[in-house]
Amino acid sequence: VAMLISLAGMGPARAVAVHAALELGRRLSAEERREGVPIRSPRDIFRVYAPRLEDLPVEEFHVAILDIHHRLERDVTVTRGILDSSLVHPREVFRQAVAENAAAVILVHNHPSGDPTPSPDDRTATEQLVQAGRMLGIPVHDHVIIGRGRFMSFAEAGLL
Repeated sequence: VAMLISLAGMGPARAVAVHAALELGRRLSAEERREGVPIRSPRDIFRVYAPRLEDLPVEEFHVAILDIHHRLERDVTVTRGILDSSLVHPREVFRQAVAENAAAVILVHNHPSGDPTPSPDDRTATEQLVQAGRMLGIPVHDHVIIGRGRFMSFAEAGLL
């Protein structure tokens, strides 16, 4: 909002209205493209999740539930406003996946800093969740961290 106010002819009320309209457009765009979308690469995950996650001031952790054709069957928000992904519990991550007979899942979260580099906690949590998925028979195909305008894929980096 502060950036908008700095523009010529843009007062505080108009800046708030423009900001709200942009946010609404971003959310509608993200909603329209989610379920049923084929997920063939980490870039597909980025395209689906970046509009909602890349500019958030807090971290959110999502699970993309995939069907047998690797289509996004459902998005589940597991946590919101956490400080690090070590607070993600396997029970919460896999609850909906088990209920919906998921063929696989992809873990997705954002880094509010904009830097998608995985932290040591991200790596540890991913290892634990991959193990839990193996025990449940629901493979974790990837963990994608969304940054500002970019992403990092554990699968592409050979970290799964």
